[in-house]
Amino acid sequence: MSPLNILSGGAAQGLVVSLTPAFKAQTGFDIAGEFGAVGAMADKLRKGTPADIVILTAALVARLAEEKLVVARSMTDVGVVETALAVRTGDPLAAVKDAADLREALLASDAIFVPDTKASTAGIHVANVLQQLGVADEVATRLRVFPNGATAMRELAASEARRPMGCTQSTEIIGTKGVTLSGSLPPGCELATMYTAGITIAAAHPQRARDLIDLLTGAGQHEQRKRAGFISGLSQAPT
Repeated sequence: MSPLNILSGGAAQGLVVSLTPAFKAQTGFDIAGEFGAVGAMADKLRKGTPADIVILTAALVARLAEEKLVVARSMTDVGVVETALAVRTGDPLAAVKDAADLREALLASDAIFVPDTKASTAGIHVANVLQQLGVADEVATRLRVFPNGATAMRELAASEARRPMGCTQSTEIIGTKGVTLSGSLPPGCELATMYTAGITIAAAHPQRARDLIDLLTGAGQHEQRKRAGFISGLSQAPT
């Protein structure tokens, strides 16, 4: 039996992996595919990478539906994920209450681990925040940029820098051993992103994709979504 193929933002990886055993028990299908920067995943779908389901930002899934690559009526919100700060487990948490605190924390860090600043939701936002705070040039040589947030967090966990920190989506921080969620970005710098699932037009297994969406968004998984880092925002689309 072929697996259900997924293209997903890294923000949803922890939740999908945690529910994979239940999905296989229910349907007999494994889940295969890729998790990474949302822009890169969308481009893979556009270039013909086989996928039954996508889980990307709401705006990007809507765009793919307009491009006739995702079934519009299948679109279902999974939940909201915040962009947040991370430190190595055991390091002091960054005390960031406002933009001035964030600026100070960034300037005090000797290595800043972030996802792709051109294709990932969090990475693009980090780049904008650095410009907003007026520190982009000053910290440019300290940025450690990786293809996605999960990789950035693994590298943060292994870092031997004196005072490293990271910034990516909270779900990727929570799902990585060796790093600790230090807190959300402060007011004026914050970002909360809705993630949405959709069945692709070319899905080989559209009903199994619907089954996975129902599992991901079902009321019974509320606590699991919360533990994974999704904070709110369920909105069931018609089937």
